[in-house]
Amino acid sequence: MAEQVSPTRSTLLAKRDQKRLALQGVELLKNKRDALIGEFFALVQDSLKAREALNNAAKDAYFSLLIAKAFDTPEAVESLSGTPIEVQMQIESLYGVKVPRITAPASSGSLSFSPIGVGAKTLEAATAFRALAEAIIAVANTENRLRKIGEEIKKTNRRVNALEQISIPEINEQIKFVTDTLDQRALEEVTTLKRIKAAILRREAEETGEVSAHIEKGAGL
Repeated sequence: MAEQVSPTRSTLLAKRDQKRLALQGVELLKNKRDALIGEFFALVQDSLKAREALNNAAKDAYFSLLIAKAFDTPEAVESLSGTPIEVQMQIESLYGVKVPRITAPASSGSLSFSPIGVGAKTLEAATAFRALAEAIIAVANTENRLRKIGEEIKKTNRRVNALEQISIPEINEQIKFVTDTLDQRALEEVTTLKRIKAAILRREAEETGEVSAHIEKGAGL
């Protein structure tokens, strides 16, 4: 049920302005939602490609690892420890939404260990796992952006629904209440004025009748 408001003309003007702003807000939110949906589906394509690239990179990396262990012995391969990759993160504003962009530093082609005494197959495996790590980062970037944008779409849609289904109907009820009350008051005022006017006219008619009677009596009529 709509909140009761003071039925005055100033309230009516304020509620009409509030409704206008609410409708403008709905329009802006819908435009934002549509833009985010377009960005979301564009990212879905990127995410699918990143996932496919990750699967291929994983197959290549683990196949290279098996080959390296076969040629260079498991002990030799496992004795090499790689340096963790430090990712770079930037926060971007996408239609007012803070979205992180995760990237891997550009590879210089250098290895995290000395290639001296290392077999060729192990070097190939190291390169393949570097590509796998970059593929993982690419997937993390696209899917994290998808999650952020998806959450914002849901939030924006909830705000649109709240305005369209709750706030604006409530404002409409308040406007109707104030309008009906003011119309009723105006009708009552008109009726009262008519009664007052009729009473004045009746009184004037009575007074006029008394004066005429006195004039006729004084004239000997």
